[in-house]
Amino acid sequence: MSPFEMPADARERAELFRERYGAVREQLARVIVGQDAVLDTVLRSFFAGGNVLLEGVPGLGKTMLVRTLADAMHLDFARIQFTPDLMPADVVGTTIVSENENGQREMAFQKGPIFANIVLADEVNRATPKTQSALLEAMQEHSVTIGGNTRHLSQPFLVIATQNPIDMEGTYPLPEAQLDRFMVKVIVGYGSRAELNEVIARTTRGEQVEAERVMDAEEVMAWRRFVRDVAVAPHVADFATRLVIATHPGSEFAPDLVNKYVRFGSSPRGAQALILMAKVRSLLEARYNVSFRDVAREANSVLRHRLIRNFEAEADGIDQDAIVGEVVRVTEQADLLTSA
Repeated sequence: MSPFEMPADARERAELFRERYGAVREQLARVIVGQDAVLDTVLRSFFAGGNVLLEGVPGLGKTMLVRTLADAMHLDFARIQFTPDLMPADVVGTTIVSENENGQREMAFQKGPIFANIVLADEVNRATPKTQSALLEAMQEHSVTIGGNTRHLSQPFLVIATQNPIDMEGTYPLPEAQLDRFMVKVIVGYGSRAELNEVIARTTRGEQVEAERVMDAEEVMAWRRFVRDVAVAPHVADFATRLVIATHPGSEFAPDLVNKYVRFGSSPRGAQALILMAKVRSLLEARYNVSFRDVAREANSVLRHRLIRNFEAEADGIDQDAIVGEVVRVTEQADLLTSA
């Protein structure tokens, strides 16, 4: 593959981005049957530079999705199976005693699986909080600190974690600080009858479909930088801000549903994620500026895991998506900066 060259003209860049995104999306669709909304949300988060939390029952292709994404991008992939006996050193690595070529003993660092471009944290809620915390620095700072030494991770870097929403025995729910480091939370549901038949047809024959390489690390980083250059008008950015403030109980923009059912709302990372995800969406819709609609359509995946419900919400069966939907409905999509 020849070195990637970014076009000088912004319109040409946007057109090329849509073309390259479509090429990656096509490779994912060759392997993954259905799950269109899941694939698109994961890809938008990937190009926005954010981590992804996939929630769904086993057997829906979550692991295959992550592996296929790494293959299409030609990126290093590592899978960590989180279990109760997993230790932090099993994730980030450790310093060991080894012999050099002269027969002398020396301390050498042995890298853990976190030193990859795409890391799959499978069933992340099965490990103890101590082990879960080993991911915190990597997810936010893209580095790990071991023995007082900080080691930077290769770029691009992305953590995609999975968890089963049904099996709660022997699990450790992710703390709010870790949930907040995921740009989006994606709910992976069951496929249709036709999709299940296609899965059976693909997986019970001898041939194995694999994704072709269509991108590399250099190009991925170039597109991530390009995404951040997309224009956002102040009143649109303020809409994202008001959405986040509206998730805070007792705030000036909070609807009754939030005041009644939410204990804690979204952090500022929620507003950042809304804007970055909306930037990618605007490019895919052939626009070089973010609209109110772009932000609103990203609200569920960005905010659902950042809302901490109270007991009354659980008792009444009010989930996070219903609350986010109400927040979007009541938040005015207009320029309120002059009156702020």
